[in-house]
Amino acid sequence: MFFLKNLTHTINLHPSYFGANTSDYVKHKLFEDVSGTCSGLHGYIVAVLVVGSGEGPFKPQGTIQPGTGMAEFEVPYLAVVFRPFKGEVLDGVVTTVNKMGFFVEVGALTVFVSAHLMPGDMKFSEDSPPRFSRMGDDSMAIQKDVVVRVKIVGTRIDATEIFAIGTIKEDYLGPLAADRQATQKKTREKAQRCKCCDNRACKVFSF
Repeated sequence: MFFLKNLTHTINLHPSYFGANTSDYVKHKLFEDVSGTCSGLHGYIVAVLVVGSGEGPFKPQGTIQPGTGMAEFEVPYLAVVFRPFKGEVLDGVVTTVNKMGFFVEVGALTVFVSAHLMPGDMKFSEDSPPRFSRMGDDSMAIQKDVVVRVKIVGTRIDATEIFAIGTIKEDYLGPLAADRQATQKKTREKAQRCKCCDNRACKVFSF
């Protein structure tokens, strides 16, 4: 799920960057430091929308550090964050398939779907490419690069990463129809070509 979140980030700036363009350097360093990162508390930072309080032009106020001469800035910013929750339904792309299950990439999040959390009639085949499919029907097989819909049943949160467990053992989950997959692919390609920003946000959540 996506949220708007007010966050802060500490930036240490070398004295060589002091001057009329200090605010630009602070902004650039903020984008470089936080875009695409993950906090266990808040989730993945998809995009920074506003730097500063949002009231007037951004004018950073730093504190000189004794002994180094570097300035420390506490920079507030507004960001779009993505954090998965138990029970949430997401669409993603299959990246790896093995007899234990398959991994799905949902933007920056990796979801693992165990073979035990698939319908009972889905069987693993080691043929090239490896896949899960219903007996005698490969039209909706789960293999690499296929778009699937999964439901989150659990998450593990580390300091810098979130890992999720998903299921397709419910109605309306599993591989999507071919026309839906084609639409998803075009959307991902468009996002990857996006040149609207320099903060790598388009690489963080690709569809």
